[in-house]
Amino acid sequence: MLGMALTRETMLARMLASDPAYDGRFITGVVSTGIYCLPSCKARKPRPENVVFHATPDEARAAGLRPCLRCRPDDFYLGYHADEVLVEGLASALTLDPGSYRDLGALAAMAGVSLSKLHDLFRKHYHTTPADFLARSRIRAAKRALLTTERPITEIAFEVGFESLSTFGSNFRKYSAMTPQAFRRWRTGPVFELALPGDYPREVILRALARDPPGPTARVEGHVYTTALRLGEARVVVQVSLNGRTARCAVSAGAGLEVGQRLELHGRLLGLLGLHADPLRFEAQVGREADLRPLIEDRRGLRFPLLTDPFDALVWAILGQQVSFARACTLRFRLVERWGQPVAGGLYALPSPEALARLGAADLLPLGLTRARAETLIGAALAVADGRLPLAALEAQSVTRIERLLLAVRGIGPWTAHYVLMHGYGFPDCVPLGDSGLGESLKRFFALGTRPTHPEMARLMRRFAPYRSLATLRLWHHLTQPSPAGSQENL
Repeated sequence: MLGMALTRETMLARMLASDPAYDGRFITGVVSTGIYCLPSCKARKPRPENVVFHATPDEARAAGLRPCLRCRPDDFYLGYHADEVLVEGLASALTLDPGSYRDLGALAAMAGVSLSKLHDLFRKHYHTTPADFLARSRIRAAKRALLTTERPITEIAFEVGFESLSTFGSNFRKYSAMTPQAFRRWRTGPVFELALPGDYPREVILRALARDPPGPTARVEGHVYTTALRLGEARVVVQVSLNGRTARCAVSAGAGLEVGQRLELHGRLLGLLGLHADPLRFEAQVGREADLRPLIEDRRGLRFPLLTDPFDALVWAILGQQVSFARACTLRFRLVERWGQPVAGGLYALPSPEALARLGAADLLPLGLTRARAETLIGAALAVADGRLPLAALEAQSVTRIERLLLAVRGIGPWTAHYVLMHGYGFPDCVPLGDSGLGESLKRFFALGTRPTHPEMARLMRRFAPYRSLATLRLWHHLTQPSPAGSQENL
């Protein structure tokens, strides 16, 4: 007897979609081969009549089945994920000392895998290529060195692994939207400027930043975006002026920021402005397919702006579960006004996880939350506060680990988890299956007779891999005007 409220049809659909979000919720048994698998197994799919479902590996073994050697379900249930552990170890090594790895061959040799396996590992667990991860690691190390030392820029460039100053400069501008010289000059000042690309959709980004009027944590006036941010224990107000080809960023008490806070602030603003990821490769991929090309023809350069941090994304996602965007805005306004921290100019910083964890469901019910959603929000905040869900530390971890930890929190399902992965961490290959706006957009874009089911959505979105987060954004923008209630376009 399965110990979860899932129908056979649902389990078959998730098994056929190889959905990792359902790993741990049931076991797929294949009587024709005598093996049992995780729902996410990538092996050839069996005929439905040959499939039986079990609650646990123990139950599957009792039925005479043996574990699959490809997806290794027993390892999963023991909490061991070999590939994940391997690639996270590689990522940690690159982060700590990127200059020690002059090329990807050296990294693959250290890991004992082929270059193709190395590529697959980073694609699955970090949604990027090993080359991109290495370049970003080098730039992160260079940024810290620029802020903490007086060493020449050339010396720093070679130390972090670049073979020429020109390559270092171009990569620094690509990943930081600043020159190394300008970044170093920002060590003590409150103002810095980010370079905007020529196709930067300023008006679209400003509309996205102003999606919650009158937002308690941010506002847009003309081309100026002002927001309150938490940087560790500090609360600051940041004013971003989008003028021409630059974004001028002025920080209250900016001169007093510590190195770690400056690095965090720079990364947050890159994400807020959608400068953390270039859409060029996505546009090139989609542009090669005639039936997909309309998705980008009138929106070249569209980027995915992130929320202020992963906890902000988690709060938005929980408040937005199965309600309209307008309702989510109202709930967030009441929450921040009641328990947020006043900063300046009428703005509030989002309540900390610790502050929300101290509340009871009865405290949130007067705001308009249902008891279930209030309990989910408090439970999630408690998980962040006590370290079971360390959202900030998880930014260096794999998408598979973050998703698993999110799904372990009561009340958080795949839709909420993917919302956080997309809007909080910026992972580029997520799909919020079940989102009503995305389903309607896919129906209209592909001229379907009915809104696609979860498996059909997964199949349609597979064509956009490995850029499905950005494809989701394009579909929302391209086809939901006005957006259907509940669409994540506004969330």
